[in-house]
Parts: sequence; structure tokens; C-alpha cells
Amino acid sequence: MDLLWVLIVGGLIGWLSGNLIGRDVPGGVIGNIVAGFIGSWLGTELLGPRGPVIGGFHIIPAIVGSIIALLLFFALARSGAFRRR
Repeated sequence: MDLLWVLIVGGLIGWLSGNLIGRDVPGGVIGNIVAGFIGSWLGTELLGPRGPVIGGFHIIPAIVGSIIALLLFFALARSGAFRRR
């Protein structure tokens, strides 16, 4: 049950951060979960463990980190870093 809760909270964090920057996260639900996990790691590394914890995620650093991760992803995608040659 804990794994399901972590996946739901990670997906919600990724979805919320995508909505805050006004872009859809590629990959649908899986993309939102990945963005939530990466954002949680990045935000906790940058800001430390602050704010309320839900499902093992520190919510405020996770959202901030997820926004940063998505902005980096979209900047790299725009520059053509993910195109096949």
C-alpha cells in the first residue's frame, strides 16, 4: 500500500508542477510520476527537507524541484538534445 501511495503523490507532484509552468509533461501518468520523483530528489538536495511530508515527499521542495527539472527538460528538448541523428 505504501508503494501505491508514493506513486500517487509523485504523480500529483509532477502533474501540479506541469500545470504551474503551463506545459504538459510528456509520457502521461508515467511522465508525471517520474517528474515527481526527480523533482523530489532535486528539491530536497537544493532546499533541504522542509515543509509538510506526504507519502514520503517533502511537498514544497518536491514541487520546486519538479518545476526546475521540467524547465530544464523543456529547454533541452527545445535545443534539440533529444533528437535522433
